[in-house]
Amino acid sequence: MTGERTRIVLATRNVGKIAEFQHLLDDARLAIDVVGVSEFPDLVDTVESGVTFEENARLKADDVSRATGLPALADDSGLSVDVLGGSPGVFSARWAGRHGDDEANLELLLAQTGDVPLERLTARFHCVVALAVPGQATQVADGAVEGRLTRDRRGEGGFGYDPIFELPSGRTMAEHSPEEKAAISHRGVAFRSILPAVAALG
Repeated sequence: MTGERTRIVLATRNVGKIAEFQHLLDDARLAIDVVGVSEFPDLVDTVESGVTFEENARLKADDVSRATGLPALADDSGLSVDVLGGSPGVFSARWAGRHGDDEANLELLLAQTGDVPLERLTARFHCVVALAVPGQATQVADGAVEGRLTRDRRGEGGFGYDPIFELPSGRTMAEHSPEEKAAISHRGVAFRSILPAVAALG
């Protein structure tokens, strides 16, 4: 990292997500370095009190930018199932009661939809990304990918609900390579949509 390069904080401790976004910036030939919140030991994690993906993304981006004095990017994402009225939605990561328990979340969702005909199990992954820059209005972009739930888990890739989320192609999200997933995923679409605003920082 050199003094000439711009830094942006990605509001996450997930090193994979940081590397993914850095790769996106490098591909776009942007002289911007991504750091995670772990680089700031005194930073307190934002309470995700919003009831929409956008509210939570804005909360995280604004908090991190204010605390660090740097541009900050945050995302919030989840799975919305039509027959459940759009749930689990913003509660996707803690649907079974404990944050980040992918197995319990997946099992609960399968149990809740077990008697619903397959053709009615339409769903989508949704992601909203927020970019907060000191002294500027926070900008947002979103992305979504349509599909449906399956009864059987398929694929070894991805995480969360990926093994039971089937795309129109007939493959689940977990049956895609990381590169394929990045090209079509809700998060990939949202990050690419916010890229022009990030590029303006460099």
